[in-house]
Parts: sequence; C-alpha cells; structure tokens
Amino acid sequence: MAATLGRMGMSARFSGEIVQYYARFRRGYPPAVTDRIVEAFGLTADDVVLDLGCGTGQLTTALAGHVGTVIGMDPEPDMLSAAAARTSSNQQPILWVLGSDRDVPVLGRALRPLGALTVAVAIHWMDRDALFRTITPMLRPGGGIAVITNGVPLWLHDTDWSRELRSFLHAWQGRSPSACQTDAAGLRLNRDALTSAGHHVTETTVDYAAPLSVEDVVGGVLSAMDLPPEEERRRFAAELTQRLRAYAPMIEDVSVTLQLAVPR
Repeated sequence: MAATLGRMGMSARFSGEIVQYYARFRRGYPPAVTDRIVEAFGLTADDVVLDLGCGTGQLTTALAGHVGTVIGMDPEPDMLSAAAARTSSNQQPILWVLGSDRDVPVLGRALRPLGALTVAVAIHWMDRDALFRTITPMLRPGGGIAVITNGVPLWLHDTDWSRELRSFLHAWQGRSPSACQTDAAGLRLNRDALTSAGHHVTETTVDYAAPLSVEDVVGGVLSAMDLPPEEERRRFAAELTQRLRAYAPMIEDVSVTLQLAVPR
C-alpha cells in the first residue's frame, strides 16, 4: 500500500475522509524494520529521530519505543490529528509537528543533532537532493538516514487478485496505475541522491506475508486515491468488492526495502 494513486494524477491531498482510510488500512512495520534502523545508527534513549512525512504515524509509533524522542512531521494537519489520536492514551515520547521537507532547516536549528532521519513511503513527494544535503550536518556522529519503501502497491503484485485489481483500476482510470517510485527506478533515485549528498548506502529487505480481506484491499486503494464524490465512491467500492470476492482470502507478499545511509 506504499503509494498514492490519483484519479486524475499523482496529486492526492491527504485530508478529510482519505485520512480515515489511511489510518485504518495502511500497513505498519514489523519489528525487524525498526530493529535494523536502530542497529544501523546505534540509536539509544539519548537520541532524537525525525520521521518526515509521517502520515498517521505507522513508523513514528514503532520507533518511539527505541529512542528518547521521535518527531513525526507531516504537511497535512488531518494526518497529524489522526496520528495524535492514535497515541493520546499512552505516554510515547512523540512530538507531532506540522511541516514538510522545506521546513527541515528551520527545525534543525532548534534541535540537538539527530540520531536519524527516517522517510517512509513519502520520499517521492520531496526534493531528495536538497533534503539529504540539508540533513547531513544535522546528524550526530554515527547517525544517518533511513529511506523505507514499504513494498509495492497492491495493484503491482504477481498474483491473480492483484492482476484483477490492476485491470479494474485501469478501466476506472483509463490508464495503468503507477508504481509511485516504489520500483527499482525509484530506489535508484533515492540511492543516487544519498550518494550525491556524501553518504555510504547499504540496502536490506524485510520480507513477510500479510493476509488480506477484500475490505483491506478496497480500503487500501481508497487510502491512495483522490476520493471521488460519495455516490461514485460507493459504486467504486461495490464494484471492486464484487471483482475481488472470488479471490478471498488473499495473501500479500511484502518486501520492505531499507536504504540506510551514513555520511562518508
């Protein structure tokens, strides 16, 4: 589910009802993902981590148990409200901040050196080159950057149910749905920008299988598109549900790619 599918293009604004789908249906991260980030940068309870483009906090909350403070930063107020609601009943060391990659220099002047910058599934919305150059002097010795690609979109798996979904979306949009830079070309853009910013990059994957209901798939797709009007949205969901019912229960093979970078 690591992508954004716009009805008229790659321009979904993450606000309003789409945030509800995002918070409910976007998958989180297995412990192995956070463990590898912690190990790569030697993160401890003394560290501050900036999770940029945090959305509704799937990675932010997973990191919170490993460091002193996690700053979840996102340009969409509704995303941050949903993220804060998820953690309102506990004492996790998280600070939710409204801002984008363009605000990182200002934030950096107010912070002690960072143990890590993490960017999960949102890097394709950012200026990679400027961000990685800006963040490098803000890192403490041994700190680094983790770019996490949380698998490929639901519609790009080599399975019968995914091909059915891909066919449905193609008919609905009138074009093939995008990989949203979760593919090899997108990973190369990240790697090249990190290398250009003076970093040594290692790549590792965490693979697991996730069961999916029809509701999970429909909700996941709705979390990744510019939502049509309510009546059309109901028709979209009903037609897609009917198309996928024959394939349930479904399994998604997820390969999370971590690009872990430290200054050379």
